[in-house]
Amino acid sequence: MPIIALIIIGAAAGFLATRLMRLNTDIITTVCIGMAGALIGGLVLRFLLTVMGFMAGFIGAVLGALLLIWLWQRYFGK
Repeated sequence: MPIIALIIIGAAAGFLATRLMRLNTDIITTVCIGMAGALIGGLVLRFLLTVMGFMAGFIGAVLGALLLIWLWQRYFGK
C-alpha cells in the first residue's frame, strides 16, 4: 500500500509542479518528478527539523506570519 500511495502523491505533486513551472511532460516523467521531489523535500524537512528543532517551528511561524501580512496588504490593505 505505501508504494501505491507514493505513486498517487507523486503523480499529484508532479502534476502540480510541472504546471507551475509550465513544463509539458509525459505521465511517467511527471510521476517521477513528483516522487523525487517528495523524497528530496521529505529528507530536507526531516533534516531541518532534526537539526533545528524548536527553531524550525519558530522560523516556520515567522514565515507564516510574513505570508499572512503580505496577503493582507495585497488584498485588503488599499
